[in-house]
Amino acid sequence: QVQLVESGGGLVQAGGSLRLSCAASGSIFGINAMGWYRQAPGKQRDLVAGITPGGSINYADSVKGRFTISRDNAKNTVYLQMNSLKPEDTAVYYCNANRGSRTYWGQGTQVTVSS
Repeated sequence: QVQLVESGGGLVQAGGSLRLSCAASGSIFGINAMGWYRQAPGKQRDLVAGITPGGSINYADSVKGRFTISRDNAKNTVYLQMNSLKPEDTAVYYCNANRGSRTYWGQGTQVTVSS
């Protein structure tokens, strides 16, 4: 089992910044891609950004140029730096990790951007 614990969410004004962290523990050997998803009320959970152990990165078009994902393999932690936040970024943000054929999720952290 892999446990993922997110932190760093909160309330911020439009144009502000937040940094999310996700620490993995448990059976961390063999964790492959990690990433961040988000889910707004009444909407599906969508990929925000993903990163492989080798550093390959992909972003949703809506966050390109504003969000930066990074990963510290030694600490088994993935980060999401979010700048120039917009009200439409308001959602619960979930950390995600893949290990073998299994996918693991964190409990989610709320990000609210006020206009």
